[in-house]
Amino acid sequence: MRYSEKISQKLNDLLTLTYDAKRGYSLAAEKVENPAIKKFLEDKANQRCNFGQELKSEILTYGQLSEDSGSIKGEFHRAWMKFVSTFSSNETEKLLDEVERGEKKILSAYKDILENKEWILPNSTRDLLSNQRHDIEKALETSRMYEEVLS
Repeated sequence: MRYSEKISQKLNDLLTLTYDAKRGYSLAAEKVENPAIKKFLEDKANQRCNFGQELKSEILTYGQLSEDSGSIKGEFHRAWMKFVSTFSSNETEKLLDEVERGEKKILSAYKDILENKEWILPNSTRDLLSNQRHDIEKALETSRMYEEVLS
């Protein structure tokens, strides 16, 4: 497999997770009543939409096509989020737990591509992924802060 195809595949993997995260944030925002947390979740859904556009653009620079949907695992995770929120006495806290779980997974994917020794990423790709990872880490910190307040 050519270098550009390998990078594009990894970026497409991130794109798929980004689609999943956007849908997860949107679902959580629908279920939450706290206005501050709802706004946070809506903002993160919009941010992930922007991440997706950035990733699509980056994939095109490698001459490859981008994915256009999320994953089956993401669908199961959102179904689980719906189930948990239906039967939980503390719906918001449980949804934030699921947000955290999803963010940890996507951070792991960013780490894998950024720290892979098989290739050297161009600066533009490295900067894009580093900035997105940083924003995801900040979102995770904020989510944890909201959880602590709710506990």
